[in-house]
Amino acid sequence: MTLITVFSAPKPFIDPHIAIIQRNAIGSWTRLPETDVFLVGDESGMAETAREFGASHLPDVARNPEGTPLVSSIFSLARQASTAPLLVYVNADILLMPDLIVTAQQVMSSVKKFLIVGQRWDLDMTQPLDFSGDWSTRLQLDARTRGEFHRPMGSDYFIFPRDCFIDMPGFAIGRAGWDNWMIYKSRKEGWVTVDASDYIMTIHQNHDYSHLPGGQPHYKLPETYENIRLAGGREVTRFTLLDTDRKLVDGRLQRPRWSGERFVRWLETFPLLAFNNYWLASRIAYVIRRIRIKLGLEK
Repeated sequence: MTLITVFSAPKPFIDPHIAIIQRNAIGSWTRLPETDVFLVGDESGMAETAREFGASHLPDVARNPEGTPLVSSIFSLARQASTAPLLVYVNADILLMPDLIVTAQQVMSSVKKFLIVGQRWDLDMTQPLDFSGDWSTRLQLDARTRGEFHRPMGSDYFIFPRDCFIDMPGFAIGRAGWDNWMIYKSRKEGWVTVDASDYIMTIHQNHDYSHLPGGQPHYKLPETYENIRLAGGREVTRFTLLDTDRKLVDGRLQRPRWSGERFVRWLETFPLLAFNNYWLASRIAYVIRRIRIKLGLEK
C-alpha cells in the first residue's frame, strides 16, 4: 500500500519560469518512495504535465467567485482519491526529498493525529533540475551554499493523517492566512504539532508575483483579507512555527525550548487554546503589539 499521497494545485504552466520550477517540483515528488502524486485543478498545461510525470490529475476543483481554487475542495478531492494513510499538501514551487518520508514514518509510529510543518530554504532556480544520480544530496548542498533559510513565518507543506482537516473554511489557495490556520487548527484540536525543520529539507524555488492579479504579492490581495476573516482574524489565529508544540530531537518528539518569542506567543494564544476566548486573546495580542511598536520592534 502507498504510504503517502502528495498533492498540490499548481499554477498554469504558461509563464516559462513558473513552468520550469513547477516541473522541477513535481519531478522531485514523483521520485519519492512509496508516494502517489495528485495534481488538482484544470489550469493550462496541468493535464499534460500530469501524464508526463505519471501523476494523477483531479481537474474538478471548486472555486471562489474570483476563480481561485478553494483549499477545502483541493483537500477533499485528494482525500477521496487517495488510499494512503498520510497526506501531504505542498506548494507547487517546493522541492521535496526522501528525508520527508523517513521523518513522516518516525512521527506516525509515535502518535496517531498530528501535523508536521517546517521552515524552507529559498533558492534561485532558472533551469530544469538534473535528477540523475544522487540528485537530492547535490540539491541539499546547493541550497546550503547558495540558498537562504527562510524565517519561521509561512508554511509550504503540511503532513497529516487522512482523517485530519476534514472540515475546512472556504480559503482561497495561493493567498495568505490559510497556512496559519492549519497550525492553529492542529493546536486547537489537540493534535501533536511538529516543527521538523531540522529533519526535513524543503526548497522553495524563488519567483516573482507576475502570475497574480496586478503583480501584487499574495498577502496584499483582497482574497488574503477574506482568508484571514475566515480564519478568525489576524490577531487570533495567525499561528506560525513558533506555535508548534513539538520538535524532533535525535529522532524523538520533544517539547521545544522556551524563548522570548515563544513566551510572548504563549501569552497571546493561551486564552484561545485553553478557553476558546477569542476576545481576550485578541486584546492581549493588541497590547503586546502596541508595546513592540513603542519599543521600535515592530511597525
